[in-house]
Amino acid sequence: MKIAVLTGGGDSSAINAALRGIVFQAKKYGFELVGIKNGWAGLVNAEFTDLNEKTIENTLTRSGTVLGTSRTNPFKMDTVDAVVENIKKAGLDAFITIGGDDTNGVLNRLHDEKDEHINGVGIPQTIDNDILGTEYAVGFDTSINMATTAIDTLRSTAESHCRVMVVEVMGRDAGHIALVAGVAGGAHEILVPEEDFDLDKVCARLKKRHDEGCDYSIVVVAEGAKPKGAGQITQTEKKDAFGHAILGGIGQYLADVIEEKTGIESRFSNLGHLQRGGVPTALDRYMSIRFGVKAVDMIKDGDYGKLVAVVDGKLTSVPLKEGLAENKLINMDVYHELNGLEYSSQPAKSKA
Repeated sequence: MKIAVLTGGGDSSAINAALRGIVFQAKKYGFELVGIKNGWAGLVNAEFTDLNEKTIENTLTRSGTVLGTSRTNPFKMDTVDAVVENIKKAGLDAFITIGGDDTNGVLNRLHDEKDEHINGVGIPQTIDNDILGTEYAVGFDTSINMATTAIDTLRSTAESHCRVMVVEVMGRDAGHIALVAGVAGGAHEILVPEEDFDLDKVCARLKKRHDEGCDYSIVVVAEGAKPKGAGQITQTEKKDAFGHAILGGIGQYLADVIEEKTGIESRFSNLGHLQRGGVPTALDRYMSIRFGVKAVDMIKDGDYGKLVAVVDGKLTSVPLKEGLAENKLINMDVYHELNGLEYSSQPAKSKA
């Protein structure tokens, strides 16, 4: 059995831990592994590399991916035939793809639309944790810890200067990072893509908090969140290879409007790609290694066309088509219950 492994799309921490699980489980069964460099681009250009114990030695604490990644979509770039040809030339029997819905979706399309003999399994990897078929994705725990630490760090400067601090986190269509890190970091407003926010009401709540003696506030906003009646804010008109707009700028926009409407000095911080890095947490490493082991077991059993998943807290698998059908959104009941939880946690200062 000759198995090809690739990592695609936006990177995160603990991908290398997943590779570790794959390497050691493949060795157990005597399978040959081939690393594909830089995501699907590596199959377009026939870029192969070794993937063995030496490759993954001392990588557990390293974020990113030793195989490299890209946002290459061979179906959009008219390079699918080259991918299929290179798969045949290399004699690849099965695939393990580590990535989000786009990366794993290409594997599914190759099987369904180009060659039914192209088989494999996917491992969910995205800091957004927005893959429908699984409760957990590689990189999510580290990203929310990075974001929470940033909020904790920014709190002191917000308090010292009596400012509103707007913290922009990633989250194109789903606000999992914003919700978890916002609640854990004690944010006073959490704004997510799932629900357009009323900017006047946000400003009124912040002004009320300030007038009652709470001199600073923390606002956490996902990059895909938007005010009612407006669209998402983008950095450029360009789109990536999968047709996604390149988001960014809602934090600065909010800080400017909040200061204008409330008169409270406001600043913003866009955490950006800091959320993709950092030393992987123990939970991320543990789950990623288990995902890697599970993926190899599925190939051994011929359980193709599936996504490794956590469902009801248990490690299992779901069909790729079902698991990637749409984005997994946050639980809005939890959001409404916990958003603004700390409004009354700081006693108002005496006016005397």
